[in-house]
Amino acid sequence: MELIARRLIRDVPDFPKAGILFKDIWPVVQDARAFRQVIERMTEYGRSRAPDAIMAIESRGFVFGAPLALALNCGFLPVRKLGNLPGETIREEYELEYASSTVEMQKGAVQPGQRVLLVDDLLATGGTAAAAGRITERLGGEVVGCVFLVELTFLNGREALAGYDVLSLIEY
Repeated sequence: MELIARRLIRDVPDFPKAGILFKDIWPVVQDARAFRQVIERMTEYGRSRAPDAIMAIESRGFVFGAPLALALNCGFLPVRKLGNLPGETIREEYELEYASSTVEMQKGAVQPGQRVLLVDDLLATGGTAAAAGRITERLGGEVVGCVFLVELTFLNGREALAGYDVLSLIEY
């Protein structure tokens, strides 16, 4: 069965800068049926990976990660942009398709041996998710899978996630 979300995602040219074709996922979460269907598919995948925690990447990843954590009875681990978390953090730099950045999470958020499922809205170059995976592993956790609503296959993001099981619900 095709996802309702596929029909709702819209293209926004030249955002956030000229030459980028942005995939706007907000119409998906504004439609209750589409949003529910996406969370159900992510939950089905999550169950097969048996995670202890859901790690979601700021900010749109939080939209999918929080309900997924509840559906799987898991804790929720936020990965945020630099400077947005209190206390001692662990950082990882990465490259985007149009910039470079740093993400961080609180030290001690991932427990040694903890099985972590990474969640985000979009897989592009894979840099952000790979950085989150490296943080997980540096803290002693295990990445048991990665799930995305959208994948831009022409950017080869799966290469950055080599060694991880990856599911994208919609590919462009």
